[in-house]
Amino acid sequence: MQQQWLASGAAGGVQVEGLNNVRRGAGARVRIVVEGQVRLAVLGDCSVTEEEMRAAPPAASGRWAELTHWTGSYWVVADNGHQRFVCGDLAGIRPVYYSLRKGRVEWATQVRLLADGMHAAPDLGLLAAQLTVGEQHWPHRTPYEQVRQVPGGYGLLLTPGTPPQLVDVSDACPAVGLREGARRFGKALTEAVQHRLHAAEGPVGADLSGGLDSSTAVMLAAEVGRVRAVTYTDGYTSGEDMAFAARVARHPAITHTVATGTETELPFSFPARQPTASEPVLEAAMFAMDAAYLHPVRDLALHLTGHGGDVVLDSSSACWVRLIQDGHRREARRQVVAFARLRNAAPGPYWKALTRAAGLGRVGALAEAADTLERGPVTPATRGGWSWCRPGPAASWLTTGGRRQVAVLVRQAMHTRQPDRADTFDQWAALRAVGASARGWMPYGDALDIRPVHPYLDNQVVRAAFAVPALARRGMVAYKPLLAAALPQLPAWLTSRRSKGSFTAQRIAGLARNHDRLDALISHSPLVSEGLIDLDAVRQALAEAARGQSTHAIADLHQLVVTCWWLTGHTDAPQQRATLGVAC
Repeated sequence: MQQQWLASGAAGGVQVEGLNNVRRGAGARVRIVVEGQVRLAVLGDCSVTEEEMRAAPPAASGRWAELTHWTGSYWVVADNGHQRFVCGDLAGIRPVYYSLRKGRVEWATQVRLLADGMHAAPDLGLLAAQLTVGEQHWPHRTPYEQVRQVPGGYGLLLTPGTPPQLVDVSDACPAVGLREGARRFGKALTEAVQHRLHAAEGPVGADLSGGLDSSTAVMLAAEVGRVRAVTYTDGYTSGEDMAFAARVARHPAITHTVATGTETELPFSFPARQPTASEPVLEAAMFAMDAAYLHPVRDLALHLTGHGGDVVLDSSSACWVRLIQDGHRREARRQVVAFARLRNAAPGPYWKALTRAAGLGRVGALAEAADTLERGPVTPATRGGWSWCRPGPAASWLTTGGRRQVAVLVRQAMHTRQPDRADTFDQWAALRAVGASARGWMPYGDALDIRPVHPYLDNQVVRAAFAVPALARRGMVAYKPLLAAALPQLPAWLTSRRSKGSFTAQRIAGLARNHDRLDALISHSPLVSEGLIDLDAVRQALAEAARGQSTHAIADLHQLVVTCWWLTGHTDAPQQRATLGVAC
């Protein structure tokens, strides 16, 4: 296979021996085996041994998905002399990007490696569309024109003389009930946490918010090693979160540090010299807070998080839409009514939204959203219940031209291959979203000397969770029932918790404190200057949110602000330590 180099841009990059023209960045951990024509490289955080890699036959036979079943989070590159397979993880923390240029395929694990080489401009229309109706409808797109992403759950197969092919590696386990699935999930999560402690050979850092997900990761880690847990608090933090964090930290293997933030650490401060990612990420607005509370655990071997726990342990009301789709309308209604009554809510409007979603289907919902955008102006819907595609508050900020551009992209998304069952579509959309968030935080971790690991998002953990139907993971009375069933050794006072912390109060305070700066940031954004966003409409929403009004718009304002910050001259992102790049 004749190949040419694609410069990685990472200082000190070296060739991966045994794999022609695959280059890794300095600091990337890689294991390589060569058996005849078969060459196999695993790069990242993986427990696989060289002996296990040599015993793996899939590369020679084309059983590519089997190469993604080892514990950890990693990239795999396999070459059998005829084809090359490149794959990250299911969540997309370890991404693979590719582009077509001058008759060849170029791929990399950093989108900027391709975008810079092609002088690709930011795709303003796509950014506006993602802001308006969500990112889940374009899993193969990136913020750069002409650069594509391999969606989580797929690998990239390269064969000389043929177009690149996406290979499904989701490899879902057969559906099982909660009891059987819990046993498998508990084993996978425990191994995902504890293999990292054994590899670290020393204390590790960990987030400890007091929620179920981070608390569980910390407790599993403390069973086999020493943990230095850190918790952030300020005048807006839930006292219940702090109480749970303190109770978890009583374990003798846990050292606990609480950082008390001030007004300076509120969201949207964007301190000077703050790094940025290759894509807009919500975490960009929280950098000052991260810098404050993570300082005590700098330079440790790794840092555990509970990121992604919500996705694998719980599910949304899409599970009831699935019941309706499958013809179990009476059972769906019974569960919806019970759910609403537990929360003192009226079941009627909720049920109406779910039945409507089931009737429309994904394509119908996208077509309706496109029609709404084209007719304009858009009044954001306030009804509850799950929807395939519902234009949010940001849709009312689009100009006439902006609505037309977004509508075109929404209609294009109708032809994208996506699951047609609501719960499956929703769980993969949620998984890819949290994966994007995790990978987007990597430059911040580098700047703060933090090496985050996210055990809930390891391939085998995700597979074990998704083997339990979304309906069984949806807690009616108990919150996240999969967790208590999977890890019965956890204390009941933790697994019986039904509340969840929120940063809404901090975001409102941050919008108020930084209002003038954010107004200027949005005003000078290409989204405004290129006529996609109506500045007056955004200014009104920003002013109302800063006063604690129109709180339903806060999430969209958060996304808009970080997108504008990313676009307005803040895109000189450092290369991540683990980078691959090649052209073939």
